[in-house]
Amino acid sequence: MRDTLVLNASFEPLSTVTLHRAVVLVLQDKAVVEQTHPEMWLRAAAVELPAPRVIRLCRYVRVPFRRRAPWSRRGVLVRDRHRCAYCGRRATTVDHLVPRSRGGSDSWLNTVAACAEDNHHKADRTPEQAGMSLLRQPFEPSPADAMLLALGLDGGSLPGWLSGGPPGVGRRLDPEAAA
Repeated sequence: MRDTLVLNASFEPLSTVTLHRAVVLVLQDKAVVEQTHPEMWLRAAAVELPAPRVIRLCRYVRVPFRRRAPWSRRGVLVRDRHRCAYCGRRATTVDHLVPRSRGGSDSWLNTVAACAEDNHHKADRTPEQAGMSLLRQPFEPSPADAMLLALGLDGGSLPGWLSGGPPGVGRRLDPEAAA
């Protein structure tokens, strides 16, 4: 299970790694712990340390620029926080605003999380044709935002400098939250 966020030396998100790999990077002095799991400790014969949730590399690693976060069903559910875009209940499926049978694509802006009942009710129609309205509009997360959302982290659970901005400046991952 990948549950530790790895930040570059410049505090930009790079990837996620297993807890074991994160501990190895910290013990080899290649990374420092920025945030720990609450009440979770790792113990060995000679060492006891809090389990890292976010680590930062000590040296800057140059990575090629990624323009877009890859689309996935799991990504849509995580982006929408497992809440139905039509009624707000727990979402278990992904609904296409323009159905695939009518030329709709698997894209961030054409898919929303939906409960099974609303997905079945909408069926092979657009929301307007089904008389359904969206509680929030879909958006395309940046690659860094998609990674933070996948880890269950957002601007509210991280200090401002960890949520993408310079120290002291936080930002929200959901554009609707800012409005």
